[in-house]
Amino acid sequence: MTPDDARAAAERWLAAEPDDDLRDELRALLAGPAEQLVERFDGRLQFGTAGLRAEVGAGPLRLNRLVARQAAAGLGEYLLETVPEAADAGVLIGYDARRKSDLCAADTARVLAAMGIKAYLFDQRVPTPLVSWGVTEVGAAAGVVVTASHNPPADNGYKVFLGDGSQIVAPHDALISERIDHFDPTAVVLAADDDPLIVRVGDALIEAYVAAVPAVRRRPDVAGVTVAYTALHGVGGAIVERAFAAAGLPAPVVVAEQHVPDGTFPTVAFPNPEEPGAMDLLLALAERSGAAVALANDPDADRLGVAIPQPDGSWRKLSGDEIGWLFADHILTSGDGEPDAADRFVVTTLVSSGLLRTMAEAHGVEAAETFTGFKWVAHEIRARPDKRFVFGYEQALGYLVAERPRDKDGITAAVLFAEIAAVAADRGITLQQWLDQIAGAYGRHVLADRSVRMPPAQGTAAVAALRAQPPSELGGRRVEAVEDYPEANLLRLELAGGVRVQVRPSGTEPKVKLYGEAVGADPAPFLDALAALLDRNG
Repeated sequence: MTPDDARAAAERWLAAEPDDDLRDELRALLAGPAEQLVERFDGRLQFGTAGLRAEVGAGPLRLNRLVARQAAAGLGEYLLETVPEAADAGVLIGYDARRKSDLCAADTARVLAAMGIKAYLFDQRVPTPLVSWGVTEVGAAAGVVVTASHNPPADNGYKVFLGDGSQIVAPHDALISERIDHFDPTAVVLAADDDPLIVRVGDALIEAYVAAVPAVRRRPDVAGVTVAYTALHGVGGAIVERAFAAAGLPAPVVVAEQHVPDGTFPTVAFPNPEEPGAMDLLLALAERSGAAVALANDPDADRLGVAIPQPDGSWRKLSGDEIGWLFADHILTSGDGEPDAADRFVVTTLVSSGLLRTMAEAHGVEAAETFTGFKWVAHEIRARPDKRFVFGYEQALGYLVAERPRDKDGITAAVLFAEIAAVAADRGITLQQWLDQIAGAYGRHVLADRSVRMPPAQGTAAVAALRAQPPSELGGRRVEAVEDYPEANLLRLELAGGVRVQVRPSGTEPKVKLYGEAVGADPAPFLDALAALLDRNG
């Protein structure tokens, strides 16, 4: 795109832009260097690991109302062409507390209504899992939630669910993207706000979700323990409290400063439980309250972070895999006596620990490994209609402990982990001792991860260079096998001595992610060597 083309495109966008703040932003860009306009207008956002995500701003390469309208039109056209009775079944639309989430959701409803498609629009901010769960509850043809999940405060996003409540995967993502290209974002037709095809969804659907939560408990006979909890300024807090009450658990002690939804995230620079410092207020509360466990949802409540007390009084954040191991041990052990126990299966992702497979095999349970991104976990569930799904997880704090929704759910996961803490107390052991028992039974799996900050294009190129010419040794160990998973843009290196390292560009953030695992050894030095190699390639 030439500077003149970019300027012309920006002028057209300015004429259609509905928001004063973005019009001001665009006027400033038009008054500045043309390169800034090219960076905003040379292309459009594409579906990544979790839909569309970008910083909120003007232009087709940012997240804004015009981009949301274009995406809604493409989705609507795809549904009308491919899903019988899609117009009557409709689309369920939710949104979180981030900047412009409510406006993008309302515009989505208006676009779909103008196309003759019923739009179920929540009348309040809701967690992402509730939208995924609600798609099947109302029998919608699809679902949309406007959220950037755990991304930095400046970002927002647009996530699409299929009719079974799972995130879109190939080929649906590409087919929807093709339809999106049919629409000019500055000229998408909108229905009126009060169009009869726009149905406001109130508290009744939330109540139905909360009523289903107690079914995730495996040991409802065990009394609860004190749980410290933070919503990280997200939309999960109130519903988590209702879920705990419905499940017969004591109300969690909450971080008051982070309990009310606030899209500016005033107490955290990066609202992700995995990030350093994000759980500091929670850990301080856990220590003061004498909690048995500390739980954190990310801002749209589809992830769960956990910290546990240590013998010296300090608190330790668990890795995503450690949380998964505890879930797995509790779920698999609790289900061994079920009449149809042999029909069970579990799912994890390529970059998660291999221990889940070992644990599942010990209980006679089938285990599947799939691509990175929770949408692929749902894909594996659909592919096994003869099996009974009991647990799925990815190490990036995503857990599914029920058959619905077909996406990660940090609310039901919080309820079940509170039960795990209660079961540990009932057994007279700590959660750390429970982890030690798992290590004693299956070997101590040591995991490490790294993130190398790189712009998306640079990160993709660095991984491509590594794929084209993989190393013969890494960190002084011979590379014995190289496995390429192009669908996940992931490369796995098996090193001598049973060390596994993996690398992939992030689908949601400007970084490359590295993962390492070994039994009874530290994989970190090998990740350091891989990071250095990436830097050279980048």
